[in-house]
Amino acid sequence: MVNAVIPSDARKVRVREIAAQDVEGVTDLLARGFPRHRRDFWSNVLARLAKRPVLGTLPQFGYLLENNGTAIGVILLIFSSNSGREDGAIRCNVSSWFVEPCFRSYASFLAAKALSHKDVTYLNLTPALHTRPIAEALGYREYASGTFVAVPSLHFDVCTTPVRLFDRSHSNGITPEERDLLLEHADYGCISLMVETSSGPRPFVFRPRAIKGVRAFAELIYCRDIEDFLRYAGSLGRFLLRRGKPLVIVESNGPIAGLAGKYLAGRMPHFFKGPNRPRLGDLAYTELAMFDM
Repeated sequence: MVNAVIPSDARKVRVREIAAQDVEGVTDLLARGFPRHRRDFWSNVLARLAKRPVLGTLPQFGYLLENNGTAIGVILLIFSSNSGREDGAIRCNVSSWFVEPCFRSYASFLAAKALSHKDVTYLNLTPALHTRPIAEALGYREYASGTFVAVPSLHFDVCTTPVRLFDRSHSNGITPEERDLLLEHADYGCISLMVETSSGPRPFVFRPRAIKGVRAFAELIYCRDIEDFLRYAGSLGRFLLRRGKPLVIVESNGPIAGLAGKYLAGRMPHFFKGPNRPRLGDLAYTELAMFDM
């Protein structure tokens, strides 16, 4: 963010948690800051955050920068824990950081407050190209250097494995956390699936995507292990193909051996900051899953 002349009335700038009564003002601010999304999109974003459980003393929505009681900046935070992850660690997806242009010299205050929770691992999944040096200066490190666009229906599985949409009545063999993850992500508009294997069910979540108006994509949001996706890629790919999604986007650090597709280096890289390096194939409870960003 560039420095700007600070207005003479900037007498009382402070950072605080976003409260429920701030939602309308924050919605307006986000609509101004990110005009490619309509106001009702941001209203839906905040409504989904309002339904998320509060983890201890961590904020429900994120933080607000205000001047004399007027909202001038915002940063949304999505905290999650135990999302099918064995370590139970808390992580936070930092999303939708915006400060009014004439107050951008205060933007670092907002970022510092957001990143002040020492035991949390932070994710930055959609950094604009010009903000990546800022992210690195704040201590973020790259954990996925690009994107692999797969054509999984061409993958040859050793045997055909049944794939079905997940529903609550058939949740044996998965953890309660995974059951909730699959149900909640289906409510977000994702495709929650179960692959029935001889060793038990394997859960998967995909997010339908449209790129440049082409609605042929699905993004891998969750699996227990990226090797699970490779192992059952053919069955999953044919299931998605029947639903008009022949192409699957996978966060990656290079070509995926044995899988047809193309690796796009530097396309949609993902960054993290904190004690636990994220594993590939787990974007549950992030803006990519919850908000279709």
